[in-house]
Amino acid sequence: MGVLYHVHFIDHFEWARTELIRDLGLTYRQIEDSGVFIQVVEVNARYHRPAFYDDELEITTIISDVPTTRLELVNEIRRVGEDDLLVTGRITLCFVDRDRMKPVRAPEYLAAAIRRELERAVS
Repeated sequence: MGVLYHVHFIDHFEWARTELIRDLGLTYRQIEDSGVFIQVVEVNARYHRPAFYDDELEITTIISDVPTTRLELVNEIRRVGEDDLLVTGRITLCFVDRDRMKPVRAPEYLAAAIRRELERAVS
């Protein structure tokens, strides 16, 4: 059919999340090395229009709140240079203690980085 298989958009959400953390000046490895895993607990996707093979895609990740034990992200995927949404995704993540595998609060350095980014976006 020449369209991007719907499940692959979930991979795009993950790549965008990794880049978001990098844009905050952190890496997943730093977070995991501090004893915290970030686990996906829910994913929802709404498919508005298809993406085709060789389309160059742009992914926007939106955070609206400083995380506690959970972090909610919204992803919007568009073709580069176009306004029409192709896919909207909503992802809920939970911070988990690596050793006990129990929910914990987001590391303060990550919460602080997100807080700074939200404040910067408002001003």
